[in-house]
Amino acid sequence: MIEFHLDARSGVAPYLQLIQQVRHALRLGVLRVGDQLPTVKEVVGALAINPNTVSKAYRELEYEGLVAAKQGVGTFVVATLGDETRAAHDALREELTAWLEHARAAGLDAEGIEAVFRSTFRAMVGEPA
Repeated sequence: MIEFHLDARSGVAPYLQLIQQVRHALRLGVLRVGDQLPTVKEVVGALAINPNTVSKAYRELEYEGLVAAKQGVGTFVVATLGDETRAAHDALREELTAWLEHARAAGLDAEGIEAVFRSTFRAMVGEPA
């Protein structure tokens, strides 16, 4: 089961952070068709956020066709975002791990690593830094 977390410094609305986390979990195969998402009550208890925020995220995921709510039972994954290239993920993860180790050895802390990654990523996809 997915465990949600929120980053208050991200500037991203909490409901969007929940949606992104579900989408990432689907893409990476952490969540699979048939898996149940935490209940609204569980997420509210774990994150101390408004139930409407969680409900809004779940409704959006349902609108996207990724989950379905079953009255009185819960919200379940009905589609995935994973693809056939998942086998390549392990190799990419190994390369990224090596890069992260190199960045640490170069003296970057977590914030510095994140800044380098984000600016490089944004430059690659054509977003302003």
